[in-house]
Parts: sequence; structure tokens; C-alpha cells
Amino acid sequence: MNIVPANRLNTISEYYFSTKLKEVAEMNAAGKNVISLGIGSPDLPPSEATITALSQSASRSDTHGYQPHVGIPELRKAFADWYKRWYNVTLDANKEIQPLIGSKEGILHISLAFLNPRDGVLVPNPGYPTYTSVSKLVGATIHSYDLDENNNWQPDFEALEKMDLSNVKLMWVNYPNMPTGANGSLDLFKKLVDFGKKHDIVIVHDNPYSLILNENPISILQIDGAKDICIELNSMSKSHNMPGWRIGLVASNPQFIQWILKVLSNIESGILKPMQQATVAALNNSNEWHKENNIETYTNRRQYAEAIMNELGCSFDTNQVGMFLWGKIPAHYKSSEELADKVLYGANVFLTPGFIFGSKGERYIRISLCCNEKMLKEALLRIKSIQA
Repeated sequence: MNIVPANRLNTISEYYFSTKLKEVAEMNAAGKNVISLGIGSPDLPPSEATITALSQSASRSDTHGYQPHVGIPELRKAFADWYKRWYNVTLDANKEIQPLIGSKEGILHISLAFLNPRDGVLVPNPGYPTYTSVSKLVGATIHSYDLDENNNWQPDFEALEKMDLSNVKLMWVNYPNMPTGANGSLDLFKKLVDFGKKHDIVIVHDNPYSLILNENPISILQIDGAKDICIELNSMSKSHNMPGWRIGLVASNPQFIQWILKVLSNIESGILKPMQQATVAALNNSNEWHKENNIETYTNRRQYAEAIMNELGCSFDTNQVGMFLWGKIPAHYKSSEELADKVLYGANVFLTPGFIFGSKGERYIRISLCCNEKMLKEALLRIKSIQA
């Protein structure tokens, strides 16, 4: 049969974690007992109130039908209240918020809403691989912009101004940054807003890590006039221990939200009502729950991740925030993949090689903090055994 896939599949490969985790599963099936410090999937449960709300709502007979694409009013209001509580940002719950089945899906919705084939999109290097893969899938032209540790992993605006920006319509940014852990600042966000307005480029800020190991979470929407040109994605996955629930949001001005909804409503069929009602409960988690789960837990785990980096001879910035630790590998390794494979096959510990985030990540590795202290300690002992 002469059947071939769409040409767009030639522009992308299977997601790295999809392929690598298959290999890890095969190693586990062979009795290797691999400790995975690769993916950022919180290993602790949501709050008790969240699970109770889900159970109570799911037990009703009238909560299992299709839901409005815009989400239930209680959820939109809870998102608006949450933005006011944590970021001091005022959002119109009816016009400036769109619930999502995960913020990763929102990357596709936004790209389809704003990018025509061959339109330009600015993508950070290193950066979240989905920015690149989705841009390729929609046929956009990718303009990579470098982030450098000597500039605290922030955009070089002088370099950006020298680029041909004539066809660029969208720019992806992400602070606290993944994978580097570099924090953002209101000064940086002001520069991004001004840059977007100057060149008519929509700035999309991906903000799922702002509450993790971070005492002062901020939003790009705090900047005056940001809603005119900016879109912000946020997520329940990281800060509320709900990665598999697939709940997020996009916030912006009413026109941008309407364009995104036009795409979303032709792809999705709404979010299950019990999950929406449970999310309302999660958004009202106490400050004590947040401190224990997003600050204290990751602080305790971070010391083991730093010890692993030190054992491997990697250097790192102690000011990183978020749920990963990003470290520069020693010069004697040819690549980040060489070091990651040495640790995987020698110690049965899976670390993420930085090359998957772009060429500027080649000399780095990343350790996830989504693993309990006992397993992190065991990973450290295993790595010490192969370093001897």
C-alpha cells in the first residue's frame, strides 16, 4: 500500500521522554530498578480537599456530561482569585481567562490561533522542546534566540534587535526558566512587554514554576499594559501536584482569549465537571499547604540533588528556583548525553541530558526533584559507586 504520513511528521521526532522512558521501562522489566530523576512529574498527591471535592462531585449523577468550553463560572472565578492572591493581577473571570486541558495543549492552541505557515516565531535556546515541535507542526518559521548563563539565562535584547523580525508574530518566554531554573524579574518582564509592543510580537509567557522554591512569585501580567500584547500560561500540574489531571489556564485580553477559544472549541469537548470543581478546591489551598509542598519539600530534596551534581563534578547556580537542578558538566565529557548514559547504564539512575533543550544546553544536565528523599539518597550512593 502506498500510504505515507503527512510531511509535517518529517519535521519532528518522538518526544525525548516518550522514547527514553520506554527504555527505562525495559530496564526495570529486566530487574534494573532505575531511579528516574528525569521528568518533572510531582510524586506527591494533591491536597485532601482537592481529592474530596473530586470524589463528591464524581459521585453525583449529573456531573458527567459535556461541559462548556469556557469552563464553569466557579472555576474561572477561582483562577481570577488565585491570580489576585499570588500575583496581585486583576483578571476578568468572564473575558480574560480560558481553562485548558493542560498548559502544554495551550501551546498548540495559541500557535494555531496566531501563526500562519511560514510566520516567524522566536523560540529560546535552551528551552522547552514543545515550543519548537509545535511551531514545526503548524508550519511556522523558527527563529532561535540564545539564552546564556553569563546573562542569567535572559534574552539578549541587543541581539534580538539585530535579527530580522519582519515576519515574527510570536515569542515564547518562560520564567522561572525551564530547564535552567533562572528566575524572572519585573524588570525583565517590562523589557519583554516593550519589545513586543515595539515589534508587534505577541509575547507568550509560560509560567508553571513560579510557586516552586520561590518566595516571590511574579507574573508578566503585573506589568502595565502587558495584557495588550502578552499571553500567560499557567498550570495546576507543578504547584498543586496535579500533573496527570491536565488542568491549566491561559490569561490575556478578551480578543486574544476569543481567538484561542475559537481554536480550542474545535478540538476539545470541555473539562470533566468534577475535575473543574476539584480544581476550585485546589486553588484555595492554604498558605501552609503551599509552604509545605512547594517550599519545604523541595528544599529538603534539593540538598541531595546538589550533592549528586557535586559528585559528578558539575557546577551550578545555587539561586535556581523551580523543581529541577541544572548543572554544567565537566570538560572531559564529550556531551551531556555521554554523562547521562554513563549514569543510566552504570548506576541505573536516569538524568536528563541538556542537549534535548537545544544546542545551548549541550554542556548541561538536569535533575528532577520529583522523587522522595530516600530515593534521591539511594541515587547519590549509586552514583558514588561508579565514580570510585
